[in-house]
Amino acid sequence: MTPLNPLLGEYSELFMLLAAGTYTVAFIAFAWDLAKSSATLKAIDERAAQQQARQLVGAGAPVTSQEASGGGAITADPSMRYATERRVPARVAVALTVLAALIHGAGVITRGIAAGRVPWGNMYEFLTTGAWLVAVVFLLVLLRRDLRFVGTFVTALVIIMLVAASIAFWTPVGHLVPALQSYWLIIHVSIAVLSSALFTLTFSMSVLQLIQSRREGQLALGREDKLSFMRLVPNALSLENFSYRINTIAFVGWTFTLMFGAIWAEKAWGRFWGWDTKEVWTFVIWVVYAGYLHARATRGWTGTRAAWLSIVGYLCVVFNFTIVNQYFNGLHSYSGL
Repeated sequence: MTPLNPLLGEYSELFMLLAAGTYTVAFIAFAWDLAKSSATLKAIDERAAQQQARQLVGAGAPVTSQEASGGGAITADPSMRYATERRVPARVAVALTVLAALIHGAGVITRGIAAGRVPWGNMYEFLTTGAWLVAVVFLLVLLRRDLRFVGTFVTALVIIMLVAASIAFWTPVGHLVPALQSYWLIIHVSIAVLSSALFTLTFSMSVLQLIQSRREGQLALGREDKLSFMRLVPNALSLENFSYRINTIAFVGWTFTLMFGAIWAEKAWGRFWGWDTKEVWTFVIWVVYAGYLHARATRGWTGTRAAWLSIVGYLCVVFNFTIVNQYFNGLHSYSGL
């Protein structure tokens, strides 16, 4: 058995602390970008509306309230492609997120080296590794799509995960319990962590979808735009479509998580399924997301109903990780607490 390295474990915790601090600064930069850019866009829209109003008055045409306000719901490009304008706060925020992810990755790696194994053998390690993958997935998607508008939500969730890991789930460096000393730990848990990271991203987009949908409805009624920062966010339909595609990938990963978990259970305990609490909730999550994909694809459950189903699925993931791991006894009680 590989000897433990407590000193390296302390360095890992220091890396996690530094990463959390850097993510916090990135969160502030993303919020600054939303505030600054929405104010700039609002000023441009007001000038355009005034010019349009003067033209209409000069032509002798009556000016409606919608024309004076510059039109309907103003949103970002639905394709989520990068525009030509340079948003300095957003660029700073992304650079800080990259730096934070590098520091965070160093913390995950040193934790694994300190323990002499893969760093996801308990709740602390699962959460810190999962938070790192959330940031990495977000940055990888940024290579193809301009999702900087969701950066505030993503960095906030990563910070919450790191704080929760350090305060509620902290576990010293240690060896795995015998049942986890298997190559299936690498296969089963790594896919579960990656799928959870993708679900975290779609959860953020679903929340934004609900906010944007309500804003679009209010503007359609001619009411004042009280959420002007949402101008940087694509329309609700675009958010829904992109979230659906990511959820489809994550659902495939969760399906493999369920399958590989059953195979591992047969290797460890001599049965594929035993209605253990953890097994049941893993299946519940699969059912919820399967229902979400089926309802949206065949039953026309689009819009806010689809967003709520996606959110409910993620809440089940959170419940499975926190409440089930801590308060339900079973064969999967490996929280390390």
